[in-house]
Amino acid sequence: MQFELTDEFLTRLQTAIDSGDNAFIETQLKELYPPDIAEIFNKLELKQVKFLYNYLDEQIAADVLVELEEDVREDILLSLTSKEIAEQLIDNMDSDDAADVIAELPDDVQDEVLSHMEDSEQASDIVDLLNYDENTAGGLMATELVRVHVNSNSVECVREIRTQAEDIDHIYAIYVVDDDEKLVGLLSLKKLVISPTRSLVADICDPKVISVKTNTDAEEVANIMDKYNLVVLPVVDALGRLVGRITVDDVLDVRREEETEDMQKMGAMEALEEPYMSTPFLQMIRKRVGWLVILFLGETLTATAMSFFEDQIAKAVILALFIPLIISSGGNSGSQASTLIIRALALGEITIRDWWKILKKEFATGLVIGVILGIIGFARVGLWSYFISSYGPHWQLIACSVGFSLVGVVMWGTLMGSLLPLILKRLGLDPAVSSAPFVATLVDVTGLVIYFSFSIIFLRGVLL
Repeated sequence: MQFELTDEFLTRLQTAIDSGDNAFIETQLKELYPPDIAEIFNKLELKQVKFLYNYLDEQIAADVLVELEEDVREDILLSLTSKEIAEQLIDNMDSDDAADVIAELPDDVQDEVLSHMEDSEQASDIVDLLNYDENTAGGLMATELVRVHVNSNSVECVREIRTQAEDIDHIYAIYVVDDDEKLVGLLSLKKLVISPTRSLVADICDPKVISVKTNTDAEEVANIMDKYNLVVLPVVDALGRLVGRITVDDVLDVRREEETEDMQKMGAMEALEEPYMSTPFLQMIRKRVGWLVILFLGETLTATAMSFFEDQIAKAVILALFIPLIISSGGNSGSQASTLIIRALALGEITIRDWWKILKKEFATGLVIGVILGIIGFARVGLWSYFISSYGPHWQLIACSVGFSLVGVVMWGTLMGSLLPLILKRLGLDPAVSSAPFVATLVDVTGLVIYFSFSIIFLRGVLL
């Protein structure tokens, strides 16, 4: 059964901690998975976390540490000595998780922890992983994997699996290498089991292997695994030698981080480097105020645009009533288009080369939606004029101004919302920065120009 952290459970656990109810604590912790325990720890005070941490065995403690929020993990690490970190935690982690944890420690502490590790080969692997950029395949991969020589047979392969599997939690595939440790094939467990005894690995392995290099971008790794439905992906160095593997859980973390970053950027702010509750107050201000200032300055252009039509507004004050209606419709349509294009780019559904197809599709979409809203806008003015005389004897001209303006503004907003992400992508920038607020601000200014231009056309005789 999936665990759900409730206020009642948290209160009961805190009471058990305060009263020293060891039986309840031990029973609950034994029934929970490491991610569940980490979720609990993230909600408790540091003193309580340290108290519960002592109830965990070394393997579970290591798994829980990886799942914790960064600030909680940092507090726990600071409470331990370098030797305790090495022997109780790092020695019980996969190399990729161990490298991530050690990377958060100060440089001098990193050296001390590595020196206390019992397995010098694992320590060497961790040092190698620390040299890779965290946003590349090298920074994601683990060095634990099962490899066999291409000239071995199935019996030798099974023997090798038994030897290497002691350090590996999950065996998804067996990698085949040559004398130079170059990746030359992939052997599935199913193929190994159903093949005749003493079959040559070279005869039963698949020579077509999808792999990535250590410098491949993490997002590209995620896209490759998603495209080919892979649960594990081998990593090779510049010479094609097998150096590690990336599992699907690592890719899920990448996906979550990328999507979180894109959502935050689309909300007109810089991406947070830490979880919301862990982000310092001043850093939160710095991350959010920049774009807001830019958008505010952009919106001031709205007043500038209106100043050019001051005479028209003075002669037909009724026009000002429809300004929010016009610019919000354009901003909403632009935000829709921008969101669709940004997500399609992220999923690889479209590329920059598709700009002409996108332009034609969004032009037609914007036109139809604009006509629909234009008709509704025209009907709204006409309906109100039937009951009240606020719009005066020239309500038909005002209705035409509103209706045609909605068509133009919605079309313009749709086109801008769809093209801006492509332009930014072409310039090597993140398309997510063409956020909905940014598109809305741009369309607000231009929408006023479109609205008053149509108003002048239809109300020329009235305004003169």
